[in-house]
Amino acid sequence: MSEHLDNDTDLTNVVISVLIVDDDEAHAQAVAESLERIGCECTTANSGPKGIECIESENYDIVITDLKMDDVDGLTILRKTKEELPEAEVIVLTGYSSIHSAVTAMQGGAYTYLTKPLDIQELRNAVEKASTRIRLIRRNAALNRRLDERFGFEGVIGTSPAMNKVIEQLKNLAPTETTVLILGESGTGKELVARALHQNSPRKNKPFVPLNISALPESILESELFGHEQGAFTGAATRRIGKFEHANGGTLFLDEVGEMPMETQIKLLRVLEDRKITRLGSNEERPVNVRLVAATNAHLKEMMEDGSFRRDLYYRLSVVTISLPPLRERRGDIPLLIEHFLKEFCQRHQKEVQGVSRAARHALVAFDWPGNIRQLRNTIEGMLALDTDGLLDVDDLPDEISTLAGGEGDEIVPGVSSGADLMIGKPLRDVEAYYIARALEVTEGKREEAAKMLGIGERTLYRKIKEYGLKQ
Repeated sequence: MSEHLDNDTDLTNVVISVLIVDDDEAHAQAVAESLERIGCECTTANSGPKGIECIESENYDIVITDLKMDDVDGLTILRKTKEELPEAEVIVLTGYSSIHSAVTAMQGGAYTYLTKPLDIQELRNAVEKASTRIRLIRRNAALNRRLDERFGFEGVIGTSPAMNKVIEQLKNLAPTETTVLILGESGTGKELVARALHQNSPRKNKPFVPLNISALPESILESELFGHEQGAFTGAATRRIGKFEHANGGTLFLDEVGEMPMETQIKLLRVLEDRKITRLGSNEERPVNVRLVAATNAHLKEMMEDGSFRRDLYYRLSVVTISLPPLRERRGDIPLLIEHFLKEFCQRHQKEVQGVSRAARHALVAFDWPGNIRQLRNTIEGMLALDTDGLLDVDDLPDEISTLAGGEGDEIVPGVSSGADLMIGKPLRDVEAYYIARALEVTEGKREEAAKMLGIGERTLYRKIKEYGLKQ
Protein backbone atom coordinates (compact mmCIF):
# COMPACT_ATOMS: atom_id res chain seq x y z
CA MET A 1 0.00 0.00 0.00
CA SER A 2 1.32 3.41 -0.92
CA GLU A 3 0.67 5.61 2.10
CA HIS A 4 0.21 9.30 1.22
CA LEU A 5 -1.39 10.64 4.39
CA ASP A 6 -2.70 14.17 4.65
CA ASN A 7 -3.21 16.06 7.89
CA ASP A 8 -6.58 14.43 8.47
CA THR A 9 -5.17 10.91 8.05
CA ASP A 10 -7.45 10.30 5.08
CA LEU A 11 -6.75 6.87 3.62
CA THR A 12 -9.75 6.67 1.31
CA ASN A 13 -7.60 7.47 -1.72
CA VAL A 14 -4.79 5.07 -0.86
CA VAL A 15 -4.28 2.48 -3.62
CA ILE A 16 -4.93 -1.13 -2.56
CA SER A 17 -2.30 -3.58 -3.82
CA VAL A 18 -3.59 -7.03 -4.83
CA LEU A 19 -1.72 -10.24 -5.64
CA ILE A 20 -3.61 -12.81 -7.75
CA VAL A 21 -2.25 -16.36 -7.58
CA ASP A 22 -3.77 -18.68 -10.19
CA ASP A 23 -2.15 -21.24 -12.49
CA ASP A 24 -4.78 -20.38 -15.11
CA GLU A 25 -2.99 -17.40 -16.62
CA ALA A 26 -5.98 -16.15 -18.60
CA HIS A 27 -8.24 -16.30 -15.55
CA ALA A 28 -5.66 -14.47 -13.39
CA GLN A 29 -5.35 -11.73 -16.01
CA ALA A 30 -9.12 -11.33 -16.25
CA VAL A 31 -9.39 -10.95 -12.48
CA ALA A 32 -6.59 -8.38 -12.49
CA GLU A 33 -8.21 -6.31 -15.24
CA SER A 34 -11.57 -6.29 -13.47
CA LEU A 35 -10.01 -5.07 -10.20
CA GLU A 36 -7.81 -2.47 -11.88
CA ARG A 37 -11.01 -0.83 -13.15
CA ILE A 38 -11.99 -0.08 -9.54
CA GLY A 39 -8.59 1.38 -8.71
CA CYS A 40 -6.61 -1.62 -7.41
CA GLU A 41 -2.95 -2.15 -8.25
CA CYS A 42 -2.71 -5.80 -9.33
CA THR A 43 0.12 -8.30 -9.71
CA THR A 44 -0.40 -11.81 -11.08
CA ALA A 45 1.51 -15.00 -10.23
CA ASN A 46 0.81 -17.95 -12.54
CA SER A 47 1.91 -20.67 -10.14
CA GLY A 48 1.96 -21.40 -6.43
CA PRO A 49 5.78 -21.14 -6.14
CA LYS A 50 5.71 -17.81 -8.00
CA GLY A 51 3.02 -16.61 -5.60
CA ILE A 52 5.14 -17.53 -2.59
CA GLU A 53 8.11 -15.73 -4.15
CA CYS A 54 5.98 -12.58 -4.53
CA ILE A 55 4.69 -12.80 -0.96
CA GLU A 56 8.22 -13.14 0.39
CA SER A 57 9.56 -10.19 -1.57
CA GLU A 58 6.73 -7.62 -1.78
CA ASN A 59 3.94 -6.14 0.36
CA TYR A 60 0.32 -6.71 -0.60
CA ASP A 61 -2.94 -5.65 1.01
CA ILE A 62 -5.05 -8.46 -0.49
CA VAL A 63 -4.04 -11.87 -1.84
CA ILE A 64 -6.52 -13.68 -4.10
CA THR A 65 -5.60 -17.31 -4.61
CA ASP A 66 -7.10 -20.26 -6.39
CA LEU A 67 -7.59 -23.14 -3.98
CA LYS A 68 -6.71 -25.97 -6.39
CA MET A 69 -3.34 -25.66 -8.13
CA ASP A 70 -0.98 -28.36 -9.39
CA ASP A 71 2.15 -27.48 -7.44
CA VAL A 72 1.35 -25.40 -4.35
CA ASP A 73 -2.30 -25.17 -3.30
CA GLY A 74 -4.24 -22.18 -1.98
CA LEU A 75 -4.07 -23.30 1.65
CA THR A 76 -0.28 -23.12 1.46
CA ILE A 77 -0.55 -19.63 -0.07
CA LEU A 78 -2.89 -18.65 2.79
CA ARG A 79 -0.48 -19.89 5.48
CA LYS A 80 2.47 -18.18 3.82
CA THR A 81 0.56 -14.89 3.57
CA LYS A 82 -0.38 -14.98 7.25
CA GLU A 83 3.28 -15.60 8.14
CA GLU A 84 4.81 -12.94 5.89
CA LEU A 85 1.99 -10.37 5.63
CA PRO A 86 -0.15 -10.72 8.78
CA GLU A 87 -2.20 -7.59 8.00
CA ALA A 88 -3.11 -8.73 4.48
CA GLU A 89 -6.52 -10.23 3.70
CA VAL A 90 -6.80 -13.47 1.70
CA ILE A 91 -9.68 -14.30 -0.62
CA VAL A 92 -9.88 -17.93 -1.75
CA LEU A 93 -11.38 -19.00 -5.10
CA THR A 94 -12.81 -22.52 -5.25
CA GLY A 95 -15.12 -24.81 -7.24
CA TYR A 96 -18.39 -26.13 -5.80
CA SER A 97 -16.76 -29.51 -5.24
CA SER A 98 -14.22 -28.01 -2.82
CA ILE A 99 -16.48 -26.16 -0.38
CA HIS A 100 -15.10 -28.21 2.54
CA SER A 101 -11.58 -27.02 1.73
CA ALA A 102 -12.86 -23.46 1.50
CA VAL A 103 -14.29 -23.75 5.02
CA THR A 104 -10.88 -25.01 6.15
CA ALA A 105 -9.36 -21.89 4.56
CA MET A 106 -11.79 -19.69 6.50
CA GLN A 107 -10.74 -21.39 9.71
CA GLY A 108 -7.13 -20.70 8.72
CA GLY A 109 -7.76 -16.96 8.54
CA ALA A 110 -9.06 -16.33 5.02
CA TYR A 111 -11.22 -13.21 4.69
CA THR A 112 -13.79 -15.01 2.52
CA TYR A 113 -14.13 -17.54 -0.29
CA LEU A 114 -15.82 -17.22 -3.68
CA THR A 115 -16.97 -20.05 -5.92
CA LYS A 116 -16.23 -20.57 -9.59
CA PRO A 117 -17.33 -19.66 -12.16
CA LEU A 118 -16.50 -16.28 -10.68
CA ASP A 119 -19.06 -13.48 -10.48
CA ILE A 120 -16.95 -10.34 -11.16
CA GLN A 121 -19.28 -8.03 -9.24
CA GLU A 122 -19.21 -10.38 -6.26
CA LEU A 123 -15.40 -10.34 -6.41
CA ARG A 124 -15.31 -6.54 -6.54
CA ASN A 125 -17.70 -6.30 -3.58
CA ALA A 126 -15.50 -8.66 -1.55
CA VAL A 127 -12.34 -6.70 -2.45
CA GLU A 128 -13.97 -3.38 -1.56
CA LYS A 129 -15.16 -4.70 1.82
CA ALA A 130 -11.70 -6.08 2.57
CA SER A 131 -10.19 -2.76 1.47
CA THR A 132 -12.44 -0.85 3.87
CA ARG A 133 -11.26 -3.03 6.74
CA ILE A 134 -7.61 -2.62 5.73
CA ARG A 135 -7.98 1.16 5.45
CA LEU A 136 -9.56 1.31 8.90
CA ILE A 137 -6.68 -0.66 10.42
CA ARG A 138 -4.14 1.55 8.64
CA ARG A 139 -6.00 4.70 9.66
CA ASN A 140 -5.96 3.67 13.33
CA ALA A 141 -2.25 2.85 13.08
CA ALA A 142 -1.57 6.22 11.45
CA LEU A 143 -3.56 8.03 14.12
CA ASN A 144 -1.60 6.21 16.82
CA ARG A 145 1.64 7.28 15.16
CA ARG A 146 0.40 10.88 15.07
CA LEU A 147 -0.59 10.69 18.71
CA ASP A 148 2.85 9.36 19.57
CA GLU A 149 4.47 12.24 17.71
CA ARG A 150 2.09 14.74 19.29
CA PHE A 151 1.93 13.48 22.84
CA GLY A 152 5.29 11.81 23.11
CA PHE A 153 5.87 8.40 24.61
CA GLU A 154 3.08 6.52 26.33
CA GLY A 155 1.42 9.57 27.87
CA VAL A 156 4.56 11.67 28.40
CA ILE A 157 3.03 14.73 26.79
CA GLY A 158 5.08 17.40 25.08
CA THR A 159 6.59 18.57 21.81
CA SER A 160 9.03 21.18 23.16
CA PRO A 161 12.75 20.56 22.51
CA ALA A 162 13.32 19.66 26.17
CA MET A 163 10.54 17.07 26.13
CA ASN A 164 11.57 15.72 22.74
CA LYS A 165 14.96 15.00 24.30
CA VAL A 166 13.31 13.21 27.24
CA ILE A 167 11.13 11.15 24.90
CA GLU A 168 14.11 10.09 22.82
CA GLN A 169 15.92 9.02 25.99
CA LEU A 170 12.90 6.97 27.04
CA LYS A 171 12.67 5.24 23.68
CA ASN A 172 16.35 4.29 23.87
CA LEU A 173 16.30 3.22 27.52
CA ALA A 174 13.01 1.30 27.66
CA PRO A 175 14.28 -1.94 26.05
CA THR A 176 17.34 -2.05 28.34
CA GLU A 177 17.93 -3.07 31.95
CA THR A 178 19.77 0.17 32.76
CA THR A 179 19.20 1.77 36.17
CA VAL A 180 17.77 5.27 35.69
CA LEU A 181 17.71 8.34 37.92
CA ILE A 182 14.96 10.87 37.14
CA LEU A 183 15.56 14.44 38.30
CA GLY A 184 12.97 17.19 38.43
CA GLU A 185 10.90 19.48 40.59
CA SER A 186 7.82 18.15 42.37
CA GLY A 187 4.94 17.65 39.99
CA THR A 188 6.98 17.37 36.77
CA GLY A 189 5.80 13.80 36.12
CA LYS A 190 8.67 11.67 37.39
CA GLU A 191 6.45 8.66 38.17
CA LEU A 192 4.78 8.94 34.76
CA VAL A 193 8.21 8.75 33.12
CA ALA A 194 9.11 5.73 35.24
CA ARG A 195 5.87 4.01 34.22
CA ALA A 196 6.58 4.78 30.56
CA LEU A 197 9.98 3.08 30.90
CA HIS A 198 8.33 0.03 32.43
CA GLN A 199 5.37 -0.21 30.04
CA ASN A 200 7.68 -0.17 27.02
CA SER A 201 10.22 -2.62 28.42
CA PRO A 202 10.45 -6.42 28.27
CA ARG A 203 9.23 -6.34 31.91
CA LYS A 204 5.87 -4.75 31.04
CA ASN A 205 3.89 -7.88 31.96
CA LYS A 206 5.47 -7.96 35.42
CA PRO A 207 4.70 -5.60 38.33
CA PHE A 208 5.49 -1.90 38.41
CA VAL A 209 5.86 -1.10 42.11
CA PRO A 210 6.14 2.55 43.24
CA LEU A 211 7.34 3.58 46.69
CA ASN A 212 7.55 7.18 47.93
CA ILE A 213 10.41 7.29 50.43
CA SER A 214 9.38 10.63 51.91
CA ALA A 215 5.90 9.33 52.77
CA LEU A 216 7.20 6.64 55.12
CA PRO A 217 8.54 6.93 58.69
CA GLU A 218 12.14 5.82 58.99
CA SER A 219 11.08 3.06 61.39
CA ILE A 220 9.12 1.12 58.72
CA LEU A 221 11.02 2.03 55.54
CA GLU A 222 13.29 -1.01 55.57
CA SER A 223 10.36 -3.31 56.23
CA GLU A 224 8.57 -1.80 53.23
CA LEU A 225 11.64 -2.30 51.04
CA PHE A 226 12.91 -5.68 52.15
CA GLY A 227 10.02 -7.24 54.08
CA HIS A 228 10.10 -8.86 57.51
CA GLU A 229 9.49 -12.15 59.25
CA GLN A 230 6.91 -12.69 61.94
CA GLY A 231 8.19 -11.35 65.26
CA ALA A 232 11.05 -9.40 63.66
CA PHE A 233 10.07 -6.35 65.73
CA THR A 234 7.26 -5.23 68.00
CA GLY A 235 4.03 -5.28 66.02
CA ALA A 236 5.29 -7.70 63.33
CA ALA A 237 2.44 -10.17 63.85
CA THR A 238 2.82 -11.81 60.43
CA ARG A 239 5.44 -12.20 57.74
CA ARG A 240 5.42 -9.39 55.15
CA ILE A 241 6.78 -9.38 51.60
CA GLY A 242 8.72 -6.20 50.80
CA LYS A 243 8.60 -4.07 47.65
CA PHE A 244 11.71 -5.67 46.16
CA GLU A 245 10.17 -9.14 46.27
CA HIS A 246 6.80 -7.82 45.13
CA ALA A 247 8.48 -6.21 42.10
CA ASN A 248 10.45 -9.36 41.23
CA GLY A 249 10.72 -9.62 37.45
CA GLY A 250 9.40 -6.07 37.07
CA THR A 251 10.34 -2.51 37.97
CA LEU A 252 10.71 -0.87 41.38
CA PHE A 253 10.29 2.90 41.39
CA LEU A 254 11.77 4.70 44.39
CA ASP A 255 10.48 8.26 44.50
CA GLU A 256 12.18 10.99 46.57
CA VAL A 257 15.23 8.75 47.04
CA GLY A 258 17.09 11.76 48.48
CA GLU A 259 15.02 11.36 51.66
CA MET A 260 16.45 7.88 52.36
CA PRO A 261 18.27 7.53 55.71
CA MET A 262 21.98 6.72 55.60
CA GLU A 263 21.57 3.25 57.11
CA THR A 264 18.99 2.31 54.50
CA GLN A 265 21.21 3.73 51.76
CA ILE A 266 23.92 1.26 52.76
CA LYS A 267 21.50 -1.68 52.60
CA LEU A 268 20.07 -0.53 49.27
CA LEU A 269 23.56 -0.32 47.77
CA ARG A 270 24.24 -3.88 48.87
CA VAL A 271 21.02 -5.11 47.28
CA LEU A 272 21.84 -3.39 44.00
CA GLU A 273 25.30 -4.95 43.94
CA ASP A 274 24.34 -8.47 45.04
CA ARG A 275 20.77 -8.63 43.67
CA LYS A 276 19.71 -10.28 46.91
CA ILE A 277 17.57 -9.09 49.81
CA THR A 278 17.29 -10.26 53.41
CA ARG A 279 14.00 -9.80 55.22
CA LEU A 280 14.15 -8.19 58.65
CA GLY A 281 14.39 -10.90 61.26
CA SER A 282 15.82 -13.45 58.81
CA ASN A 283 19.32 -14.60 57.87
CA GLU A 284 18.26 -16.06 54.53
CA GLU A 285 19.25 -14.16 51.39
CA ARG A 286 16.67 -14.16 48.62
CA PRO A 287 17.55 -13.38 44.98
CA VAL A 288 15.57 -10.62 43.30
CA ASN A 289 15.42 -9.64 39.65
CA VAL A 290 14.33 -6.01 39.65
CA ARG A 291 14.98 -3.02 37.44
CA LEU A 292 15.38 0.02 39.67
CA VAL A 293 14.25 3.49 38.64
CA ALA A 294 14.81 6.24 41.22
CA ALA A 295 13.66 9.85 41.30
CA THR A 296 14.26 12.94 43.37
CA ASN A 297 13.74 16.70 43.46
CA ALA A 298 16.75 17.06 45.76
CA HIS A 299 20.24 18.13 44.69
CA LEU A 300 22.01 14.82 45.28
CA LYS A 301 25.44 16.15 44.29
CA GLU A 302 25.22 18.78 47.01
CA MET A 303 24.03 16.10 49.44
CA MET A 304 27.08 14.00 48.54
CA GLU A 305 29.33 16.91 49.40
CA ASP A 306 27.76 17.42 52.82
CA GLY A 307 27.76 13.66 53.50
CA SER A 308 23.99 13.13 53.63
CA PHE A 309 23.89 10.94 50.51
CA ARG A 310 26.39 8.20 49.72
CA ARG A 311 28.58 8.88 46.71
CA ASP A 312 28.77 5.20 45.71
CA LEU A 313 24.97 4.87 45.82
CA TYR A 314 24.57 8.00 43.72
CA TYR A 315 26.77 6.59 40.97
CA ARG A 316 24.97 3.24 41.20
CA LEU A 317 21.58 4.92 40.76
CA SER A 318 22.58 7.43 38.08
CA VAL A 319 23.84 5.09 35.37
CA VAL A 320 21.63 7.24 33.14
CA THR A 321 20.03 10.49 34.32
CA ILE A 322 16.86 11.98 32.88
CA SER A 323 16.20 15.62 33.75
CA LEU A 324 12.57 16.77 33.51
CA PRO A 325 12.12 20.49 32.82
CA PRO A 326 9.70 22.50 34.96
CA LEU A 327 6.49 23.53 33.23
CA ARG A 328 7.49 27.21 33.16
CA GLU A 329 10.36 26.24 30.85
CA ARG A 330 8.11 24.41 28.39
CA ARG A 331 5.13 26.74 28.04
CA GLY A 332 4.56 25.62 24.47
CA ASP A 333 3.39 22.25 25.86
CA ILE A 334 0.71 23.81 28.09
CA PRO A 335 -2.05 23.91 25.40
CA LEU A 336 -1.51 20.19 24.75
CA LEU A 337 -1.64 19.40 28.46
CA ILE A 338 -4.81 21.45 28.89
CA GLU A 339 -6.48 19.54 26.07
CA HIS A 340 -5.33 16.20 27.48
CA PHE A 341 -6.53 16.89 31.03
CA LEU A 342 -9.80 18.39 29.84
CA LYS A 343 -10.60 15.25 27.86
CA GLU A 344 -9.62 13.05 30.80
CA PHE A 345 -11.82 14.85 33.33
CA CYS A 346 -14.79 15.29 31.00
CA GLN A 347 -14.86 11.51 30.66
CA ARG A 348 -14.29 10.88 34.35
CA HIS A 349 -16.94 13.30 35.59
CA GLN A 350 -19.38 12.71 32.72
CA LYS A 351 -19.44 16.41 31.93
CA GLU A 352 -19.25 18.24 28.61
CA VAL A 353 -17.72 21.64 27.96
CA GLN A 354 -17.06 23.56 24.76
CA GLY A 355 -13.45 24.14 25.73
CA VAL A 356 -11.30 26.87 27.28
CA SER A 357 -11.82 30.53 26.39
CA ARG A 358 -9.03 32.50 24.78
CA ALA A 359 -8.51 34.73 27.83
CA ALA A 360 -8.43 31.78 30.24
CA ARG A 361 -6.04 29.89 27.99
CA HIS A 362 -3.68 32.86 27.86
CA ALA A 363 -3.70 33.07 31.66
CA LEU A 364 -2.95 29.36 31.99
CA VAL A 365 -0.01 29.68 29.61
CA ALA A 366 1.27 32.81 31.38
CA PHE A 367 1.19 31.35 34.91
CA ASP A 368 4.50 30.07 36.33
CA TRP A 369 3.12 26.80 37.78
CA PRO A 370 5.31 26.25 40.85
CA GLY A 371 3.54 22.89 41.28
CA ASN A 372 4.21 22.02 37.62
CA ILE A 373 2.06 19.49 35.73
CA ARG A 374 0.38 18.21 38.90
CA GLN A 375 -0.83 21.72 39.71
CA LEU A 376 -2.05 22.30 36.15
CA ARG A 377 -3.91 18.99 36.20
CA ASN A 378 -5.61 19.81 39.50
CA THR A 379 -6.47 23.29 38.22
CA ILE A 380 -8.19 21.95 35.10
CA GLU A 381 -10.16 19.45 37.18
CA GLY A 382 -11.22 22.18 39.60
CA MET A 383 -12.28 24.50 36.77
CA LEU A 384 -14.36 21.74 35.21
CA ALA A 385 -16.01 20.89 38.53
CA LEU A 386 -17.00 24.53 39.17
CA ASP A 387 -18.08 25.40 35.64
CA THR A 388 -21.80 26.01 35.09
CA ASP A 389 -22.01 27.44 31.58
CA GLY A 390 -20.15 24.87 29.48
CA LEU A 391 -17.11 27.06 28.81
CA LEU A 392 -14.03 27.22 31.02
CA ASP A 393 -13.46 30.95 31.27
CA VAL A 394 -11.69 33.49 33.47
CA ASP A 395 -14.42 33.19 36.12
CA ASP A 396 -13.51 29.51 36.55
CA LEU A 397 -9.79 30.21 37.13
CA PRO A 398 -8.25 30.28 40.61
CA ASP A 399 -7.68 33.85 41.83
CA GLU A 400 -3.90 33.63 41.54
CA ILE A 401 -4.21 32.77 37.83
CA SER A 402 -7.23 34.86 36.80
CA THR A 403 -5.29 38.10 37.33
CA LEU A 404 -3.11 37.14 34.33
CA ALA A 405 -6.06 36.91 31.94
CA GLY A 406 -6.26 40.62 31.06
CA GLY A 407 -8.10 41.72 27.94
CA GLU A 408 -8.25 40.49 24.39
CA GLY A 409 -5.14 42.44 23.40
CA ASP A 410 -2.91 41.25 26.22
CA GLU A 411 0.21 39.25 25.56
CA ILE A 412 0.03 35.56 24.76
CA VAL A 413 3.03 34.51 26.82
CA PRO A 414 5.11 36.71 29.14
CA GLY A 415 8.24 37.89 27.41
CA VAL A 416 7.11 36.78 23.97
CA SER A 417 4.72 39.59 23.12
CA SER A 418 6.57 42.28 25.04
CA GLY A 419 6.46 44.45 21.91
CA ALA A 420 2.66 44.80 22.20
CA ASP A 421 2.91 48.54 22.92
CA LEU A 422 4.60 48.97 19.55
CA MET A 423 1.39 47.71 17.92
CA ILE A 424 -0.66 50.66 19.20
CA GLY A 425 -1.79 52.71 16.22
CA LYS A 426 -0.90 49.95 13.74
CA PRO A 427 -3.47 48.57 11.26
CA LEU A 428 -5.40 45.56 12.55
CA ARG A 429 -3.79 43.43 9.84
CA ASP A 430 -0.31 44.17 11.22
CA VAL A 431 -1.41 43.49 14.79
CA GLU A 432 -2.91 40.14 13.81
CA ALA A 433 0.20 39.15 11.86
CA TYR A 434 2.37 40.14 14.82
CA TYR A 435 0.50 37.93 17.29
CA ILE A 436 0.35 34.99 14.91
CA ALA A 437 4.11 35.24 14.39
CA ARG A 438 4.70 35.35 18.15
CA ALA A 439 2.44 32.33 18.75
CA LEU A 440 4.31 30.37 16.09
CA GLU A 441 7.57 31.37 17.74
CA VAL A 442 6.41 30.16 21.16
CA THR A 443 5.18 26.83 19.78
CA GLU A 444 8.22 26.40 17.55
CA GLY A 445 6.13 26.43 14.41
CA LYS A 446 3.55 23.88 15.52
CA ARG A 447 0.35 25.13 13.93
CA GLU A 448 -2.06 23.10 16.04
CA GLU A 449 -0.65 24.44 19.30
CA ALA A 450 -0.44 27.99 17.96
CA ALA A 451 -4.07 27.87 16.81
CA LYS A 452 -5.23 26.77 20.25
CA MET A 453 -3.17 29.51 21.87
CA LEU A 454 -4.73 32.11 19.56
CA GLY A 455 -8.25 30.73 19.91
CA ILE A 456 -8.75 30.11 16.18
CA GLY A 457 -9.06 27.03 13.99
CA GLU A 458 -5.98 25.40 12.52
CA ARG A 459 -7.23 25.91 8.95
CA THR A 460 -7.85 29.60 9.67
CA LEU A 461 -4.32 29.89 11.02
CA TYR A 462 -2.88 28.17 7.95
CA ARG A 463 -4.77 30.57 5.67
CA LYS A 464 -3.54 33.61 7.60
CA ILE A 465 0.06 32.35 7.57
CA LYS A 466 -0.12 32.25 3.78
CA GLU A 467 -1.98 35.57 3.62
CA TYR A 468 0.65 37.37 5.72
CA GLY A 469 3.61 35.50 4.28
CA LEU A 470 4.77 34.31 7.72
CA LYS A 471 7.50 31.77 8.34
CA GLN A 472 6.23 28.56 9.94
